[in-house]
Amino acid sequence: MGDVMKKRVLNGIDVLDIEKLKASNIALVINYSSVNQKGEHLLDILMRSAIKVVRIFTPEHGLFLNADGQKIEDFIHPRYRIPVTSIYGSRFTLDCDLLHDVDVVIYDIQDVGLRYYTFIYALAEVVKECAKCRKKLVVLDRFNPLGRRFFGPRIPQTLNSIVGAYELPVRYGLSTGELALYYKKFFGLDVEIDIIKCVGWSGEDFSKIDTFWNVPSPNLPTFSSLICYAGLCLFEATNLSVGRGTTKPFEFIGAPWLDEDEMYTYLKGKFPNMLFRKRQFIPQFREYAYQVCNGLEFVPSPEDNFFEVAVAILEYLQGYEEFEVNNKRIDMLAGVENFMESKDQLLNFNLNDYFEFISDVLLYKNED
Repeated sequence: MGDVMKKRVLNGIDVLDIEKLKASNIALVINYSSVNQKGEHLLDILMRSAIKVVRIFTPEHGLFLNADGQKIEDFIHPRYRIPVTSIYGSRFTLDCDLLHDVDVVIYDIQDVGLRYYTFIYALAEVVKECAKCRKKLVVLDRFNPLGRRFFGPRIPQTLNSIVGAYELPVRYGLSTGELALYYKKFFGLDVEIDIIKCVGWSGEDFSKIDTFWNVPSPNLPTFSSLICYAGLCLFEATNLSVGRGTTKPFEFIGAPWLDEDEMYTYLKGKFPNMLFRKRQFIPQFREYAYQVCNGLEFVPSPEDNFFEVAVAILEYLQGYEEFEVNNKRIDMLAGVENFMESKDQLLNFNLNDYFEFISDVLLYKNED
């Protein structure tokens, strides 16, 4: 598809009326993805306009895109001398002490539309704390890069964790602002949430929108990696490499003990129209660092369903003695109890109750 067909969409940051913030003390919940269409960062935009930013909170990976699993310490912003507080790990929330001199909390972070993504739980905490501390929350909305499409069962409360909670389906189909409204309703909170809506979005995914890929985290460097991550994230609970430590995280999958010829033939039989190839790769860190992994490289399209691919690969791998699964972890990722015994539950689900629940939090009409 040529760029001619692509649609212009503005995120909340692109239409924010900064004048309205002039009289307020502001706390920001931001990271490296908090940029507008010109690539300008929200913090720089606000400071340029002499807005009083008194505190900054950042989720996993911090303000400057720290590597995977790196501990994020609190610090003072080197240019603006504003305290920057991590809300990931040991302090997984804001608290009222930290908000005592704040009038408005502004949230602006790019998420990816999948339940395993930790930023959306930072958002849940922000919504809860704004309710508790009686602070107004402003969400600068961002379109969902996977579009208004839904997949997977709602996660049961028994499996709640930082990689899945609050009865969301795996692919929940909401914008960031809609998700904030979902949480407000789900927790039954009394909190003022002002959503600065996207302009021009009606449910399209990233491939149909005329904008740059705003890297959401270190291992999702491209839209292709996100399409694969949707299903291949499940392998984080196994002893396979998903290409972390390579230039194509989530587009590679393999292990030193795999037979890539056999795996390729097996998968081609199930997905004859999908584009993938046999691949050897050498991760530079994480699983099998500096070892040759045999496996596959995917060249995905937005229509490919990587949940189906993941289930097929898991079926195939059960023929290997070397294959190991952390059952508790894969249950939490899939949102299915005893997932390895009931893998088809990820693919056969009914979301009618979810659609009914979200009907009054949707801010955008689908064009189809």
